[in-house]
Amino acid sequence: MPVTPLSSADHARLQAALDDIVNDGATPGGVVVTGTADGRRRTLTAGVIAPEAGEQAPAEGTLYDIASLTKVVATWPLVGRAVADGLLDLDAPVRDVLPAMTGEAPSGQVTFRQILAHTSGLRASTRLDHYRGTDRPLHELLCREPLEDTPGRHRYINRGFILLGLALAHVHGQPLDVLAASMWREMGMAATTFGPVGRGPAVAPTEQRLPGAPRIWGSVHDENAALMGGVAGHAGVFSTPADLATYAETLLAAYQQDHNARGDWVRASLTPHAPIEPGLDRGLAWILAPGQIAYHHGFTGTSLYLAPETGRYIAICTNAVYNGNARTRIAPLRALALKTISTV
Repeated sequence: MPVTPLSSADHARLQAALDDIVNDGATPGGVVVTGTADGRRRTLTAGVIAPEAGEQAPAEGTLYDIASLTKVVATWPLVGRAVADGLLDLDAPVRDVLPAMTGEAPSGQVTFRQILAHTSGLRASTRLDHYRGTDRPLHELLCREPLEDTPGRHRYINRGFILLGLALAHVHGQPLDVLAASMWREMGMAATTFGPVGRGPAVAPTEQRLPGAPRIWGSVHDENAALMGGVAGHAGVFSTPADLATYAETLLAAYQQDHNARGDWVRASLTPHAPIEPGLDRGLAWILAPGQIAYHHGFTGTSLYLAPETGRYIAICTNAVYNGNARTRIAPLRALALKTISTV
C-alpha cells in the first residue's frame, strides 16, 4: 500500500493547535514532527525552548526529557530483542531472570507480558524513597511487596517497568543505559540518551519544584528515576524530535516487511491485551486506538503516535510540565494528533 503523507490542511490544523497551547501558556514551546515510513518528514514549531534559553526556538535537534516515552523507546524494544534472542519468555515470572532471591516474592511472580500490558496487579504507587536505609537490592525490595490486585485488570503501573529494566540489565550483564545506547546507535538515533545531560540552550528545562530553587534542567524529572541515578525502565531518557522521528520510521518500516524480528514484535504488541476505556485498549506497552493506531505519552509533555497500516507517525515534544500539569493543558494538541493520524 503506498504511503501518503499528511495533507497541508492536516499540518495547518496541527500548527494552529501547537500555536494555541503556546499562546495559552500551556508550554513555553514545542515541536511536532509528522512523517512516513519512507522518511518523508515535516516539522512544525512554536514558541521558545524556555526563558532560560533566551529567544531560541525549539527545533528538531532540541533535547527533551521524554519521561514515560522511555517505556516504548528503550524498555519495550529491548524486551522484544531479548524475546527474539531467546533470553526472555513473555509468560515467565519476572523473578526468573532477576538475581536470586530467597523467601516469598509475590510481586516477582508477575509475568513480562502482564507488566508490559499493565495488568500485573503490582502496587500502582511507587515511592523508592521509602526504601532508603535498607540493605536489600532494589529488585528484591520490589519483588517482596505484596500485590495490590489480582493480575488481569488494566492499571497503569511504573514499578513493573522498573523491574523490566533491572531484568534486562541482569540477563545481559550490562547496565540498561549501555544496552539502550547500543540499540539507538544501530537505529541512527545519535542524540538519544539516558540522563543526566549538560544544561544548555538546546536542552529543554522542566519543572521548578520549590520557589527560588533551580529549575530541573538536564536531569530527569521523574523522582523515582532520579533516585536510580537517572537510568530506569520507566523514565529517564532524553531525546530529540528528529530522533523520535527516526525511531518511528524504523518501527514502521520494519512492520511493513515480512519475517523480521522487529516487525514481528511491533505486530505482536498491537494485539489488545486489556481494555482501558471504551475505544482504547492496551497492547504490549502501547495504547491501541481504532484503526491499528499505537501511541504513548510522557508526563513532561511528549507523545508518539504510530499508524503502521498507513505508514504514518506524529511525534510531539514539549516541556509543558514547565508550567504545571502538562497532561491537562496540552490535551487539545494530543487529541488532534490522534484524530489526524487515525484518518486514512
